[in-house]
Amino acid sequence: MTLRVKLKVGSVRGSWMMAGTAGAASAEPRLRADAKRNAEQIRRAAIGAFQGRGLSVPLEEVARAAGVSKATIFNRFGGRIGLIEAVISEVVATEIHAIIDRTRAVDDVWERLTYYVTAIRDLQYRQPATVDTMLQTYPDAQTLMEICRVGGEANEELVAAGRASGALRPEFTAEDLHALLHDSALVLKHGTRPRREEYDRRTAYLLDGMRAQETP
Repeated sequence: MTLRVKLKVGSVRGSWMMAGTAGAASAEPRLRADAKRNAEQIRRAAIGAFQGRGLSVPLEEVARAAGVSKATIFNRFGGRIGLIEAVISEVVATEIHAIIDRTRAVDDVWERLTYYVTAIRDLQYRQPATVDTMLQTYPDAQTLMEICRVGGEANEELVAAGRASGALRPEFTAEDLHALLHDSALVLKHGTRPRREEYDRRTAYLLDGMRAQETP
């Protein structure tokens, strides 16, 4: 009789343990699915916020748009830098790389320079995150800094071709082009935002100042 009681107790205990294990196992996929869904919601919210207002938008607003807590952003991405790294390709890099690729496809050197400067300034005007990228607002974001490096190489390549062809003023340097685009970013970030027609007119003035002067 005693033996039968022990067997029943052991059987019941074993069934509880199996039920607990099965419950934990079934909960794990749900937790992973929730974490994945939260991360994707945060990514989408960050892309929209960064594109609309720049990389410095408060993380509380990103969290609110994603329907999560600010702590969840830190849990999933480690903070602002990790979040920037996770979305900077969609926010900035893809467009900048496309501009560089299209620039290189233009045969005429001056038209190449004109397209590049106009397209970059247009992107600066439309996309606050581009301004933050060019100002290197978050230098700890390695992907952001890589975008700047690629942009710097494109500047050097364009200016070298422009000077070699005689399309640019002979004294104009890659550092000058960088400074002009950097100054534009500073104005858009910290100054009074110009009207679009004013901004485009100043792009034309900038290009005129870069171009080699025709000999009389």
